Amino acid sequence: MALTTVWFVLIAVLWAGYFLLEGFDFGVGMLLGHLGRDDRERRLLINTIGPVWDGNEVWLIVAGGATFAAFPEWYATLFSGFYLPLLIILVALILRGLAFEYRGKVDSPRWRRRWDAAIIGGSLVPAVLWGVAFGNIVRGVRLDAHHEYAGTFFDLLNPYALLGGLTTLTLFLLHGAVFLALKTDGEMRERAGKLAARLSVPAIVVAAAFLLWTQLTHHDAWGWALSAAAAVALVAGAVAARARREGWAFLATGITLVLAVAALFVTLFPDVMPSTLPGGASLTVTNAASTPYTLKVMTWVAVFFTPLVLLYQGWTYWVFRKRLRIEHIPVGHP
Repeated sequence: MALTTVWFVLIAVLWAGYFLLEGFDFGVGMLLGHLGRDDRERRLLINTIGPVWDGNEVWLIVAGGATFAAFPEWYATLFSGFYLPLLIILVALILRGLAFEYRGKVDSPRWRRRWDAAIIGGSLVPAVLWGVAFGNIVRGVRLDAHHEYAGTFFDLLNPYALLGGLTTLTLFLLHGAVFLALKTDGEMRERAGKLAARLSVPAIVVAAAFLLWTQLTHHDAWGWALSAAAAVALVAGAVAARARREGWAFLATGITLVLAVAALFVTLFPDVMPSTLPGGASLTVTNAASTPYTLKVMTWVAVFFTPLVLLYQGWTYWVFRKRLRIEHIPVGHP
């Protein structure tokens, strides 16, 4: 297998890992105001992801770095053409990170409410815009013969991409609700479980519509297979959520996200950014790649460091595996 294909697959794995792990982070953040009825309950929700949210964001950093090193032409075109939405995502992630750190620094309800709003907004905006971005990448954008983006910001807000944003939004909400039902106990576990059961219906409808639209447009056999598998996993997750089998439900929603990302990347290959302009030039794994020597060095680095990162992150989740109850949260300001 060519190293360009290897790195295309590795980048797909990184994005799948990011959606799997950061997906429930975003879901918890978006549900903060809905499930957290008072400050103590909101602190409980934040504590479920407190030890892991920043580690989960490492997957995004590595995915961006790997794209820059392995496919610099793709990186340059993507970040110049999608500059505004990616900047909005970055600002949202920064505000969200600040909110986690600063909401408890001042003993003031108004102060905490403002930072809670930053957590909700900082989770909602990326949850939508990542779907919009990937929808445009798979659909294709207006690239000229020099691989430069010739469209506008509003060209990115097409129906297919917006449906992609709605898909990631509903899947992340479901994934987050299932995670909260798995991670908490008592009344919060019950409320999160009921919410997950309700969210499963719109998630199935929206995700099925997006994946069906994708495959009807591209007619990729492997894409059809992966999309069908993702649909089966999502339905299984909904059934498990309604049966209050939180562990199986979380596994199923996680598999759904991984398979959905895999379906998009398989459908995209061998392009990395198709052009929709007549006379335009699409970016592929060949014309967007770095030199063979660069890819070879990167491969050895990945072979050595990736297992270490996975072991460390797995150990983190194992250490903080126990359920949380409202009784674990001290009354008053932390």
